[in-house]
Amino acid sequence: MPIHRLALAICAGLVLSTPSTHAAPAAPADGAADTGKDAATPPDAELGGAKPKVDRETLPTVVVNALPGAQRADQVVAPVSVLSGAELDDARAGTIGQTVSNVPGVQSTSFGQGVGRPVIRGFDGPRVSVLSNGLGSEDVSNVSQDHAVTVEPFLADQIEILKGPATLLYGSGAIGGIVNVVDGRIPTAIPPDGVSGRVQVGYDSVSDGRSEVFRVDAGGNGFALHADGLDRRDHDYDVPGATLPNSYVHTNAGAIGGSAIGDWGHLGVSVSRYLDTYGNPAEPGDAATGEAPVHLQMAQTRYDLEGAINAPFTGIDKLEFDLGHTDYQHVEFEGDVPGTTFSNDADEGRLLLTHAPLASWSGAFGVQAFRRDFAAVGDETFVPPTSTRGLGVFMTERRDLGALGVELGARVDRQGSTPEGASERDFHPVSLSAGFAWRIDDAWHLSFNLDRAQRAPAEEELFANGPHDASATFEVGNPTLHVETANQAELGLHWHGERVEAKVAVYANRYDDFIYLADTGLVEDDLPVRDWSQANARFRGGEAEATVHLAKNASGDYDLRVWGDTVRATLENGGNLPRIPAARVGSELSWRNDRWRTSVGATRYFAQDDTAVFETSTDGFTLVNAHVAFSFFADDRSSWEVFLDGNNLANQTARLSTSLIKDAAPLPGRNVSIGVRGLF
Repeated sequence: MPIHRLALAICAGLVLSTPSTHAAPAAPADGAADTGKDAATPPDAELGGAKPKVDRETLPTVVVNALPGAQRADQVVAPVSVLSGAELDDARAGTIGQTVSNVPGVQSTSFGQGVGRPVIRGFDGPRVSVLSNGLGSEDVSNVSQDHAVTVEPFLADQIEILKGPATLLYGSGAIGGIVNVVDGRIPTAIPPDGVSGRVQVGYDSVSDGRSEVFRVDAGGNGFALHADGLDRRDHDYDVPGATLPNSYVHTNAGAIGGSAIGDWGHLGVSVSRYLDTYGNPAEPGDAATGEAPVHLQMAQTRYDLEGAINAPFTGIDKLEFDLGHTDYQHVEFEGDVPGTTFSNDADEGRLLLTHAPLASWSGAFGVQAFRRDFAAVGDETFVPPTSTRGLGVFMTERRDLGALGVELGARVDRQGSTPEGASERDFHPVSLSAGFAWRIDDAWHLSFNLDRAQRAPAEEELFANGPHDASATFEVGNPTLHVETANQAELGLHWHGERVEAKVAVYANRYDDFIYLADTGLVEDDLPVRDWSQANARFRGGEAEATVHLAKNASGDYDLRVWGDTVRATLENGGNLPRIPAARVGSELSWRNDRWRTSVGATRYFAQDDTAVFETSTDGFTLVNAHVAFSFFADDRSSWEVFLDGNNLANQTARLSTSLIKDAAPLPGRNVSIGVRGLF
């Protein structure tokens, strides 16, 4: 047996066999959710949307904002993970991909320290939607790995990950899953004491970097206001034995928002701005030959309108709507000379109605529409200006039949893409899902999910044709591509005990007409040629996680967490798909009391030898991390905390198999971070 499969089997065995020495308490509901070590923090508590809570361990279970009906994470049949509270504080990183990368089944791409997009069960790019409060981020990070995501994890209240097809609620771009960042920029509640907020300052040794973050919420008499801001300056980062040239990132982000709030619901608006400048470590330049380094400058302005009306009319418990408009642009520079300008002008809207119980069924239905005008103008016009329009209608229903919970859903879309000077391609994806959760007893839960999801090809997959120097590729699209279809089955088993909480899941996904970027072995304009191709494919994998509560006494709480994941992706006619995540196993030992929170852990990434044609293999490595935090001046109104974090403490050369530039740009070496954060 290959070592990574053996390791996962050992981890899964521990999950399923670890005994509980106490009677298990009644679980609150059926569900397959992974809510993390500290997922009990409500969405607004951590960054000032509500009164601060010093004891994060006693807070009620979170609501998953990405799902209709205010479902608790432990009620959801589909696989869900939530980062919030102290766990989110410990995980926050410069990119959304890196922030969520320790969730089983979730890894990240890497293009230096400024760019990292989530990879869910082997899927990334146009198959994983990154959302900001339920609407798309509307950047162009799904076009190429060198483009950053315009969602800032340091400003998040809560991050929700739906693993597996989420097309029912969010369209074909979510066929592999979603990552929803909840940041409270449009307030939905008035702070109990009138004013609340958060501040944080930090320093990173690996890049001589600094960061400052603030957030303030204030309100009363039916109104609430919000303001936040971030400034981060990271210089070129260190790798074992050297400093990686042209790997810096400078980020500024901020927003203001306000809402009218009452028993009737809420109505609010926000305006946000995201500015980013970062180097491309794969294009560091060469002073000896006069070749200038490549860097990127990005700017996005976003306008959001959000509202909710409670019981607007008979039969409807809640009406919710979201509207967003985004102006996005980024310019790729060679030295001081601008090259290609990417722009994305987008509008998106969602209307969701949650109906009253009907014949014992509860659920919601809605409509989603978007318009996106994308262009890449300049030396790298590898995708023609393209206008894309989409409209989808969907519904989802849930019913409990004694110990069995049933969830059903359906969605129909129409999407069309029209490139400049060519005919429109029109697509009609249809998606269906069924989920079952069986509460065997108070401790054991079994879940089973079936999904049939379809995705329309993205603009670059259809119409790309030219050099893209920033990602060092010559991309060739295929305008004859048609929809791809995923047929997924997943089986999950969960144990909820007083001493042990454990879960294991296995899944298989058969893709018809899977779209992928294949290396051809050809070279054009001194760049490797990669074609967008289509063929049947198979994905199968598993995830396992267990938390053992070792002790709880006067000195504090002691926990051990072990976990692992693996995914295998192949073409039906033979061969491997490119850039598939390596298998991993990890463990973490933690201790906490009223003042201290500490942990030390290690994650082993195994070698990735199941590579596509012309793709290089990736060596294995182990990342050792540690966290220490001490609270002071804590009372029922405020809490201050000083923290010290260590990442890659063994200073390993770490290359991700998901990265296009892994050979040129490994992950950062040993890093020690120190900072102070305060809640008030």
